[in-house]
Amino acid sequence: MPQALSTDVLIVGGGVAGLWLNARLRRQGFATVLVENACLGGGQSVKSQGIIHGGAKYALHGALSGASEAIADMPRRWREALAGNGELDLSGVRLLSDAHYLWSPGSLAGNITSFFASKAVRGRVDQVKGEQLPPALQHPNFKGKVYRLAELVLDVPSLIGRLSELAGDGLLAAERIDPLQENGELVGLRVDGREIRAQRVILSAGSGNAELLSSLGLSQPAQQLRPLHMVLVKGPNLKPLYAHCLGGGPKPRVTITTHPAADGQWVWYLGGDLAEADGVARDEASQIKAAQKELSDLLPWVDLSAAQWATLRVERAEPSQSGLVRPDNAFLHEQNNLLVGWPTKLALAPDFADRVLAAFNRDGIQPATHAPLPPLPHPTVAPPFWQGLV
Repeated sequence: MPQALSTDVLIVGGGVAGLWLNARLRRQGFATVLVENACLGGGQSVKSQGIIHGGAKYALHGALSGASEAIADMPRRWREALAGNGELDLSGVRLLSDAHYLWSPGSLAGNITSFFASKAVRGRVDQVKGEQLPPALQHPNFKGKVYRLAELVLDVPSLIGRLSELAGDGLLAAERIDPLQENGELVGLRVDGREIRAQRVILSAGSGNAELLSSLGLSQPAQQLRPLHMVLVKGPNLKPLYAHCLGGGPKPRVTITTHPAADGQWVWYLGGDLAEADGVARDEASQIKAAQKELSDLLPWVDLSAAQWATLRVERAEPSQSGLVRPDNAFLHEQNNLLVGWPTKLALAPDFADRVLAAFNRDGIQPATHAPLPPLPHPTVAPPFWQGLV
């Protein structure tokens, strides 16, 4: 006989979205089991730059967009959680930077001053100079302007580790996941021979959602994969930098975050426009060459002669959008006992949980009584991906 378990909520996908939701549900008294078929955070989450956006990035064309409005409250909510007095207790998670920055090269500085003084972003950015500049920009040859955003940058591996602690005994490592149906209705999942029944099943497995939906005989909601080709630079002469470098368009020319390597050196992780369309089309050598040129043009005083270089291809899984554009908000699709969603970006994990809890409240889903879970095989936490790349 297969092992039979019951719980209130069965979550598939151990990235930040699933783990955050799991912790929120447990804090409200729900019994949960979270299933992961690889490492916790090992898909998109650990490849994130860790930026908790507040919206300014999405207002670079001169007006606040739907994305910037939806995400505006996220830094506050994350800060409260990191302080241990928010909707979750994330005290102990490593904060890489208490601020993220917008940085304009000298050629663009005059063009954007009026924008950053406008009502659109007033109160969300402050210009910084001199010793207030990020360490990598504190050089006599730097001629641009820098604006401090009321955002923050997290060490994602430590975040995943803390969220896994909040999951308690409810984590389950899996190899095979199949639907558990009765009378044509989904009542749970069969996980490596265990029958797990739940009031609700939630798919938050990133790109894995498509395969899981297919196993359930479903084609909706449709998924898109938005490719990125990120660049990593590790070297003894790097100083911390967490900033969007502005170009002439609505996207950052390059976005740089800085992460600690095990040997004490810093790793710069480069995204932004560099990692998108043209970058996706380049092979690794060409993408590294493009990144070297960008950094040489923008930061010529940084000695990269001893730097190590690598690239990382990432596919951001999201609900399908016309033209493969980035969705504005977290997304949740409901079909009877099944909920399917994507947070669409790291910062919106709390928004994704809000949407699930709102659906539960509307449908009257309440915690029930269940037998204690037996010892379960737990998935491991994904290590920082840059350890094996540079």
